[in-house]
Amino acid sequence: MAKEIAGFVKLQCKGGAANPSPPIGPALGSKGLNIMEFCKQFNARTQDKPGVILPVLITYFKDKSFEFVVKTPPAPILLLEAAKLKLGSAQPNLKKVGSVTWEQVRTIAETKMPDLNCFTIESAMSMVAGTARSMGLTVSGEKPF
Repeated sequence: MAKEIAGFVKLQCKGGAANPSPPIGPALGSKGLNIMEFCKQFNARTQDKPGVILPVLITYFKDKSFEFVVKTPPAPILLLEAAKLKLGSAQPNLKKVGSVTWEQVRTIAETKMPDLNCFTIESAMSMVAGTARSMGLTVSGEKPF
């Protein structure tokens, strides 16, 4: 028989660097979960992506056990890396702070494809380009589709 789900916790952690300090400790401790066990499992799974911020969806059960799924890095972080910037624009409709090419958008869309709710790479590219525009980045070049 399947375990009864008690709830979900969403976190963003750096790959290979989970530790019991905030935000992980308080989020899991308040649910009665084993914080160190999560940290060990997360660090083991993400040791190939050191320092990259990764979203995690933790499903915890009534018996205080848990499972978790590590998602792909958020699109804004990948876009800032591609544009070699630290922050997006505070006023994205007025101030443009950088640009990315359609090739960079395509590689980000291919990376994000498992976590996006679209079926074609073109629609994924449109989503990533929209995120770029809302951050104050321009998408340069000819639209490939």
